[in-house]
Amino acid sequence: MWQYTTGKVENMKTVDARGLSCPEPIMLTEEALKAGEFPVKILVSEPHQKSNIENFVGGLGYKTTATEVGSEFEVVISK
Repeated sequence: MWQYTTGKVENMKTVDARGLSCPEPIMLTEEALKAGEFPVKILVSEPHQKSNIENFVGGLGYKTTATEVGSEFEVVISK
């Protein structure tokens, strides 16, 4: 099950989309962006999920920074 936390981790809202199938990571990312609090950290487990999120938010005009952490990825979204 996905986890959407509003607690601050490094002053970031965090969306845990690891293990979810598309389009769920994109839908959770969109929900977090609508909240309007930046930066937002998205956690995903697959390279194609990282790419999908980067393409989605890039198309909306946001900036992303992706980091590989072990076999998973963190995508930080900022304005």
